[in-house]
Amino acid sequence: MLDRWLSVLQKNRLIAVIRCNNLELGKKQAHAMAKAGVKLIEVTGNSYQPLELISTLRDELPSCYIGAGTILSHDFLTNAIASGIQFCFTPHFDPDLLALAHYHNIPMIPGALSPTEIITAFNYGAKTVKVFPIQSVGGVTYLKNILAPLPHIPLIPTGGVNISNAVDYIKAGAIAIGLASDLFPTDLIMEDNWQEITNRTKKLLENLEKLQ
Repeated sequence: MLDRWLSVLQKNRLIAVIRCNNLELGKKQAHAMAKAGVKLIEVTGNSYQPLELISTLRDELPSCYIGAGTILSHDFLTNAIASGIQFCFTPHFDPDLLALAHYHNIPMIPGALSPTEIITAFNYGAKTVKVFPIQSVGGVTYLKNILAPLPHIPLIPTGGVNISNAVDYIKAGAIAIGLASDLFPTDLIMEDNWQEITNRTKKLLENLEKLQ
């Protein structure tokens, strides 16, 4: 997977981030995304029983790539690997975690914000770097400013990316984008309207595909 990661991202620009407080909700979120055509699904480490959810989704959604996010420790990463993750995200950069993931042929996308952090993570071998939290430092404008001197580093902005501005981030040069809560509006979840959640995401994918 490590050697194919960039090509996977170039074909699948959207990473759906699931953060849930129960397993059933997480499963519904993931299946709604898969039904829309999303192939990259991340389960955050601070979700309810994330390892069990990851393992379940690997079985139930074989056409999707299932990853883990919010990885903060060696132990959690080890357990996530055992659960079957195919990629992983951290909110920070830890060279030891990066080395462990890559040893198991699993792409790790470390979080970084400043030019120094981004360059350091990339020079340690990260195939892609997560720019987080992007909205707090200027959003699309910040991404453009970072990529001006660093066009060779594939960046994935998260933290403030939503359906309304997702296309702008790809136009600005992001290799992919991570969306979380905006994919799952509270009112639609309360109404159990998963079809509309799927429809909204499918429309976003169609708009992203126009940029290919």
